[in-house]
Amino acid sequence: MKKSSNSKRTFRTDPITAWSQAQPTALRPICDSLRKSIAAALPRSTSMVWHGSPVWFIDENPVVGYSVKAKAVSLLFWNGQALDEPGLEPVGKHRAAEAVFRDVDELEAQVIRRWLRKAKANVFDSKEYFRKLREVK
Repeated sequence: MKKSSNSKRTFRTDPITAWSQAQPTALRPICDSLRKSIAAALPRSTSMVWHGSPVWFIDENPVVGYSVKAKAVSLLFWNGQALDEPGLEPVGKHRAAEAVFRDVDELEAQVIRRWLRKAKANVFDSKEYFRKLREVK
């Protein structure tokens, strides 16, 4: 039996694209640009929506991700404090650091590529770190 030309097709959208499409329209270009930069810099990483935001992993360790917060996009590096880079501000009580962008014009591709190169070379072994923390308690 032949399918009619009016039949509906179902296309699956990958989780990160679906996540981006659910964000405020004004912030989507920032998310799309960051995704392209991260995918180009970390081609062997795995990515997924983890704890509600897109995150890229190397050897099961989170390296970089981004999230939308109050009219801005936060680019987070799990080992960001070790990167020793201007523009990355410490976050939380561990080793993370972030940069916050309110407009796509604030993204400096060369700077972001440098951060990503450093993050790729200096992966925070989160599994080991938190295992040691649990042993101390």
